[in-house]
Amino acid sequence: MNTHDGGRLRLQATLKSWAINAPFHITGYTFTAFDALIVELTDAQGHVGRGEAQGVYYRQDTPSAMLAQVEALRAQVEAGITREALQHLLPAGGARNVLDCALWDLEARRAGKPVWQLAGQAAPKPLLTTYTLGAGAPDAMARGALAYTQARAIKLKLTDDERNAERVLAVRKARPDVWLMVDANQGFTRESFARLLPTLVQARVDVVEQPFPVGNEAWLDGLERPIRIAADESVQDRGDLAKMIGRVDVVNIKLDKCGGLTEALALADEARRLGFELMVGNMGGSSLAMAPSFVVGQSCDVVDLDGPLSLVADYSPSVVYEHGAIWCPEALWGSPLPVSA
Repeated sequence: MNTHDGGRLRLQATLKSWAINAPFHITGYTFTAFDALIVELTDAQGHVGRGEAQGVYYRQDTPSAMLAQVEALRAQVEAGITREALQHLLPAGGARNVLDCALWDLEARRAGKPVWQLAGQAAPKPLLTTYTLGAGAPDAMARGALAYTQARAIKLKLTDDERNAERVLAVRKARPDVWLMVDANQGFTRESFARLLPTLVQARVDVVEQPFPVGNEAWLDGLERPIRIAADESVQDRGDLAKMIGRVDVVNIKLDKCGGLTEALALADEARRLGFELMVGNMGGSSLAMAPSFVVGQSCDVVDLDGPLSLVADYSPSVVYEHGAIWCPEALWGSPLPVSA
């Protein structure tokens, strides 16, 4: 379904900063909050569709820049835009994501059907999700792993220094029971990855995400790969898939990168057709940002939707984390139920 029943819409766009419990470190960045743009679209019958996007920080796709993009389209949006038209009006990124997700939510409420049904999917199920540890001192990361008492899968953020082997071994010693992946956020060289690889094998790491910088995808050619490699920053949308064939095993789909649920579902289909396994990830944010990704996650091999775990406050109702899995309640987003006051 790609259209709605017509009529004008009222657009409300708001900047929001979600406070987090502690600073979060990755290669080249430290986050002290998750900044977001929230959009509400209201039709003449009072149906409300909502979306949230964080943007893509490493592409200078900030909430403020996204807000300017959305406001520039206010007339087209309020005239009654469709998702199909939106794909041609904005490039991949946070602004298109926030509008696209709000339109999906609005369609569900207008049609009296949940988004998963509109997307042609089976009824959703809880998804095993990773719990993420920011890069830090090895003993601190081990304590963080122990604090994630419910986690059955953990993702470690590594960085471009010489302590990564210590980090991985410390976490594995603390949590011998969990599935483990690591994320370099472009922080490795071929040499540093080769040195770390035996430790990753020893620690039973299953996936290494984005080991090398964007633009250096050729470093993956001929690389020893006893562990699955996932592309994140190297794959923004469908246009990036061809260059990764034979170079990675897994593609990480993020709605902020590809520009919304509409493109994410198309990206997932094309990636599967080309032989990639699928991962769904997030740029942080609230439960409202996770809910559309939960739809994508239903067809993914790896799920990384733990952003709200670090928030000081969240929406109510919020996504539910239980026994290492995430569940999105109907009342949050994408259902025929009206938005609660």
